[in-house]
Amino acid sequence: MTRVTFTNSSYRRAIAIIAAVSTAVTVAACNRGESASPGAGGEAPIGVSLITKDSTNPFFVAMQKGAKEDATKNNVKLTVSSGKEEGDDQGQITAIEDAIARGDKGILITPMSNGVNAAMTKAREAGLYVIALDTPPDPADTVDITFATDNRQAGKLGGQWAAAQLDGKPAVIALLDLFNDKIVSVDYNRDQGFLEGVGIDVADPKKNGDEAKSGKYTGGKGGTYTIVCNEAGQGAEDGGRSAMERCLAKNPNINLVYTINEPTAVGANASLKAAGKTAIIVSVDGGCAGVGSVKSGVIGATAQQYPLKMATLGMEAIAKIARGGEKPSTSPGLDFYNTGVALVTDKKVDGVDSISSDEGAKICWGN
Repeated sequence: MTRVTFTNSSYRRAIAIIAAVSTAVTVAACNRGESASPGAGGEAPIGVSLITKDSTNPFFVAMQKGAKEDATKNNVKLTVSSGKEEGDDQGQITAIEDAIARGDKGILITPMSNGVNAAMTKAREAGLYVIALDTPPDPADTVDITFATDNRQAGKLGGQWAAAQLDGKPAVIALLDLFNDKIVSVDYNRDQGFLEGVGIDVADPKKNGDEAKSGKYTGGKGGTYTIVCNEAGQGAEDGGRSAMERCLAKNPNINLVYTINEPTAVGANASLKAAGKTAIIVSVDGGCAGVGSVKSGVIGATAQQYPLKMATLGMEAIAKIARGGEKPSTSPGLDFYNTGVALVTDKKVDGVDSISSDEGAKICWGN
């Protein structure tokens, strides 16, 4: 086993976040008494459904893998399902209805959009405990609790870093979002957080694309900006490639690209490369592949999330509640439980906490 030496204060903080969350879960379990551990004492297994947005994105693959492992630990009979692809509301609705019909005790779900709100409400009315992972619904109280990254902060970290990298030069920006026909909190929080980090005024904080298309940014040394496009890449590499092509057709001088996730970023980079262009690319996810893209220079910086921790917290919470334990609480000042975030980059800038790609690789997820 490789010995890890901690030399970066922000890296230590990232590790501390994960350790603190793990401690909180352990303490919560201990508060139930020594003989009340989930699955102990001959307790019957409980039914839980994990419903992700799809089963191909490395983020959701990692979450499913973690949930399966935690199901065994918590004596849970787990059913895993997902939409066919990003945007498949009906696929998630069907999975929710199936969970109700099976008599499951709870649902862990990464909500596709507000289109599944009614189905989640129906599940709660049927007596299921519903926990959102990664994507807080709007409104937040549609579910019992959410375990997620602070996506606004994730976007903001990338924006602050990007503004410093521009060093006062004009910013010609492409925003590659998730959808253009659905409202998803992850989508607008990351996009709007990025703009806030760059120092661009947003209009409606829950709406993408309504900010002024040109003006001055105040992040870093400050300068002028032009927003060329808000294009939907559907969170996929091919979608990112097509979205970037559409943006370059509008303005070939784009020098800063925000992407909703790392597959989108890889697709965007492919389009830039094919056009003989380069740009600063920032993203969110922090999977091992994405961290590798940072190390290779494809992505300048990415905000790392912790999907395995989300799955662990959600699974333990449902198992505990189903067996008479207390419900979890949200993080102070937030309407969800914050599972932590760390910016991964090999181009550190003053005033923005970050960890290197080598450090990020030690705590990443996926292949």
